[in-house]
Parts: sequence; structure tokens; C-alpha cells
Amino acid sequence: MLNRLSTILGIPGDHPQRLLFGGLAVVSMLLIWAGIGFQAWWLLGVPAVLAVLWLTAVDFRRVFFLMIACLPLSIETELPGGFSTDLPSEQLMWLLTLCGVGWLLRNVRAVDARFVRHPLTIGLILHLIWISISVLTSQDVYVSLKYLLAKGWYVIVFYCLATHLLRTEKDFKEFFWWFLIPLLIAVLSVFIRHAAINFSFQDVAYVMGPFFRNHVMYACLLAIFLPFIWYATYWYRRWSKMWWFLVITIAFLLVAINFAYTRAAYVALAAAVGIYWIMRWRLMKMALLGFALVLGIFITFVGTRDNWLEFAPDYEKAITHTRFDNLLEATTKLEDISTMERVYRWVAATYMIKERPITGFGPGNFYFYYTKYTVSSFKTYVSDNPEHSGIHNYYLMTAVEQGLPGMVIFILFSVLVMLYGERVFHRSPPGWRRRMVTASVMCFILIDLLMLMNDLVETDKIGSLFFVSVAMLVNLDLMNRSGVEG
Repeated sequence: MLNRLSTILGIPGDHPQRLLFGGLAVVSMLLIWAGIGFQAWWLLGVPAVLAVLWLTAVDFRRVFFLMIACLPLSIETELPGGFSTDLPSEQLMWLLTLCGVGWLLRNVRAVDARFVRHPLTIGLILHLIWISISVLTSQDVYVSLKYLLAKGWYVIVFYCLATHLLRTEKDFKEFFWWFLIPLLIAVLSVFIRHAAINFSFQDVAYVMGPFFRNHVMYACLLAIFLPFIWYATYWYRRWSKMWWFLVITIAFLLVAINFAYTRAAYVALAAAVGIYWIMRWRLMKMALLGFALVLGIFITFVGTRDNWLEFAPDYEKAITHTRFDNLLEATTKLEDISTMERVYRWVAATYMIKERPITGFGPGNFYFYYTKYTVSSFKTYVSDNPEHSGIHNYYLMTAVEQGLPGMVIFILFSVLVMLYGERVFHRSPPGWRRRMVTASVMCFILIDLLMLMNDLVETDKIGSLFFVSVAMLVNLDLMNRSGVEG
């Protein structure tokens, strides 16, 4: 039986892996019997761990795609000692980080020098270097070191390994399907539970578990992955079964986003259309300059003559709303509690930046220090922050935790990706490569826009796509430089 199974898996009869596979199968069966016999149910999970380790030894590329499949279904879990993790995606990231470092040590001469010298790689390295500097001056080095390690394995797995493994259209297709199918399973779970309570706005947070932290992450993930589904429709002949499957999937995800009642996701969908035409008409520089000008005027107005105090909410009116139409109305009147709680933390952030403008308070430290910098006139009913959530603006959070230089480096990296995306788009031949550039850049820019109101890059579901999008863009740029046809 073992011989037949190993043959199905493509392992030759005289291959050493067949012996390894046979040993794994025997140990797994013994563990299962022991788990059942002694009612030690944790033993039932050991065979899965052994199988992943065996798969890693055989071909870690398969483990990479297994991890991609786990991302939509990962569950955030609190651990003793103040730790938390995403099961099982983060454990696979740890394993792949070791694989990536091991592969690099063994194949350092095989690394494409153009990848190392690429401006986007250099920008990402500078980002990591400054994070390391801010760790050394951190108010709590222990917390900041955990942040740096997590950032390190995100970059190694979703940028370095992704660049190595996602090189062809076939690779992109594998990535897409390994992510999409589990995503649909997770969305169907949420959708069915939500439909059972008539898509109640008041209970939308309840139906998100266990795969999503909240409805914001859920809706934003669907919005940023839609460009890849749009791109995938071009793989199949129009009106074919697969084409219809993808078109129906797009329609279903749009409905799911609608019932997630997330304002940021609605804005992202509208922005996606504009991003495409901005890139196609070579307007990226003008759009970025216009955005910077508007933002600069707003900051100048708010910071002049204490005008920022005009935004202070009425404590009794800034409440949680049970109807979505009431929420939208309250948003325009600055009476929505989630919006005003953001302002409460943003005001605290400005005082924190003034106190430590160069290296900040240290990565991961905002939550532990911000309360003494808050202004009571901006306080809301949820300012005690029982969820231990962050600042809800990734750029401000970067300035608080890594100092203004850290924020500037991250913004310059993001701008560089956008400008390179437009450049690679126009240098790519019409066809799958240009569409892949479009999907990657749209995904990246949508995440950047959403980070104005949320902290998303530090989550496995969205942070993974942030770095993978850049990895895909770099590979497509290198293809163009090499003169690869197609």
C-alpha cells in the first residue's frame, strides 16, 4: 500500500524519500492509535506536523503554496505571556523563513544580482534597517524586537521567497487558486451566518469569527484581492465555465463587501477604477503630487491657531449606531464613534511625535504609551480600548514608533512602488504580463489607501498581499529587462 501511495506521489522506487515517506506513514499511524487509545487528542495533530516537515524536506515550494492556502483560513490566537499568533499560517512562515535562509546560504551565487540591486529591494532594506535602529532606542526593546522578527519573516517569505517562486504565469495561477478557494470558503462561512440573521448591521462583527478579526479586515481583504480575480478572467475563454465561475465570484464578493458595511472598502472599490486609468494615462506623478498638496493644505489648516480643537466631538453624541444609514450620516457630522476614536488617538500621536521625533517610541509600542498623551475633549465611549487596537493610521503609527525618518522612508518606498508600477506597466507587452502588473499595483495602492484609516500591514491576510504584490512587480520588471516574450 505504501509503495502504491508513494508511486502516486511521484517518488521513484529506489529514491531515499520513499524510505522517509514510509517511516513517516508508520509513525503517523502509531501516533493516531496512541492518541485515540490514551485520549491524548493533541497527538492527532503530530502527523500533520510531520507531513509538513517531510514536504519541506522534499520541496519547500509546496509548503509555500500550502501557507498561501492557510492565509484566508488562519485564526488569530492569544497565547500566554502576552503573545499572539495566527494559526497555522504564522507557523508555516517560521518554517519557510528557515528554508529561505538555508536556501540562500546554499545557493548564494544563484541569486539574481538584479533583484538585489533593484530599487524596490533597496527601499525595503532601508525600511528594515531603520526599524532595527528604532529597536535599539525603543522604550521597550522586548516588544520592539518581537515586531522586528515578525517583519523579518514577512519580508523573507512574502517578498524574497515569493520573488524566487513566482516567476511565470503558471506560478501566478498557482498562487491565485491556492488563495482564492480557501478565501471563498471563509467568505461563504461568514455570508451564510450573516444571512441567517438577515444581514444585520448591528451583529456584523459577531459573524466574522473565527477567520477574521473584524468586518473591516474582512471587507478590505475582499476589495484588495478583486483586481487579481479580474485579471484571472483573462486566462479563460469568454463564456466558458471557468470564466463564468470567476465572473460570479466577483459578483458574490461585491455583494459580500456590501453587507460588510465597511466604508473604507466602498472607497477602495471606487478608487480601484481611478487607479487603473491614472496608470494607463501616465498620471501617477500628478496624482501623487495632487494628493500630497491636498493633504499638506489640510494639515496646515488643522495645525494653525489650534483649529484642530474644532474637531473635538460631543461626548454624548459620538456613539455606536445600530443602523448603517445612521452611521453614514453621523460620519459626515463627525459624530460616529469609530471615526472620532481615531481622531482621539491621532491627537495623542501628534504629541508623541513631538516628544520623540527621530527614533520614536519603538516598533509595537504605541498602545503601551499613548494614553498619557491623549486630550480629554476628544475622548469617546470606547477610549478605554479593550481590544488593544492601534492608532488606525499606519503612517502616523510609523512616525510614532519609528520616528519621522521611519515614516518618510516607508512613504518613499510606497511612492517608489507606485511610480515603478506605472513604468513597468507601459514597458510590458500587451497580454498577461501587463494585466499582472495592473493587478499587483492596484492591490498595493489600495492597501496604501486603506492604511490611512487602518493598521493592516501587520496582519497575515493583508500584509502578505502587500509584499507579494511588490515581489510580483519586481519579477515582471526583470522579465521586461531580460526581453522575455509573452
